[in-house]
Amino acid sequence: MATHSGARKKATMKSGNAAAPANPAASDPISTPPAGPTMGLPFEQPIIKLERQIQELVVLQEQKGVDYSHEITKLRENLVSLIKKIYDNLSAWETVQVARHPSRPQTRDYIDMIIKDFEELHGDRRYGDDKAIITGTGRIGSQKIMLIGQQKGRDTKEKIACNFGCAHPEGYRKALLKMQFAAKFGLPVVALIDTPGAYPGLGSEERGVAEAIAVNLREMSVLPTPIICIVIGEGASGGALGIGVGDRLAMMQYAWYSVISPEGCSGILWKGSANAPEAAEALKLTSNHLRQMGVIDDVLREPLGGAHRNRRAAADALERYIEHTLRELKSMAVTQLLDQRYTKIRQYGLGALTAT
Repeated sequence: MATHSGARKKATMKSGNAAAPANPAASDPISTPPAGPTMGLPFEQPIIKLERQIQELVVLQEQKGVDYSHEITKLRENLVSLIKKIYDNLSAWETVQVARHPSRPQTRDYIDMIIKDFEELHGDRRYGDDKAIITGTGRIGSQKIMLIGQQKGRDTKEKIACNFGCAHPEGYRKALLKMQFAAKFGLPVVALIDTPGAYPGLGSEERGVAEAIAVNLREMSVLPTPIICIVIGEGASGGALGIGVGDRLAMMQYAWYSVISPEGCSGILWKGSANAPEAAEALKLTSNHLRQMGVIDDVLREPLGGAHRNRRAAADALERYIEHTLRELKSMAVTQLLDQRYTKIRQYGLGALTAT
């Protein structure tokens, strides 16, 4: 299994390198323009138009042998400026759209790119194996870890198998079982949060989804091993909290994290989803808002135009953050770690009062 995982990782890294931007002058992956047009969001249409112009000039240059390098360079500079301008001024609702982009990296993508020797562990020993939550051991750098991650799925078949990232109670019980395993053998826990919420269906309620999440909150608060939680996409409601208690809580730059989705909030307040953009603004769910209010500890900067435009750069940023934070947390005694975690949990909300 380890050999298969390693081969898959190499293949992914190779494909990631092949998709790197064609501009050799742009050495910083965070500010490098993409190689060509991607699937655009509504507010990205000016970007898509400019990307197509660049692509057309590149093709024309190859076909006719005419040197358009000066024009291409100028358009690429304009593209970088345009993307920066748009992405530096995203509304909360536009941020939600970026977090939901169909090409945005998910947990399995990050496993392939940054987790070495990943061995997936299945089941909760009570009911079944919920594919909405992935658990397993692996290495980041030289550090062995236990990874807990939510997976929404790519194609229709995988989305249905993963229940669109909405975990059942057995998913949260599986996560807790593997975290307790990690604590027993001295492995730090890394949790990647990406869910529109826990599954609210009849079977989920019958099997005790609220109780499963509540138990996870309690047990993670006192788990005697370092825990790093990172929102990589969507982080909604108890579905996110079920694997979201730890020593550090970080967010990718264009992720969102809230007690409820904008559509859910709009449905309650306005009896429909039409006011979701207004709800998103009111919920203060972006990484900048939450950092200012002290709800999260760190914001992981994404590549120019979001993680979906440069997965490799996004994965590198995630890997660096995890490695750095693990070194910091592992230097602490367990008693100090738990004391700081307790203090951190007790202080939730105080930043919001100060910010308002």
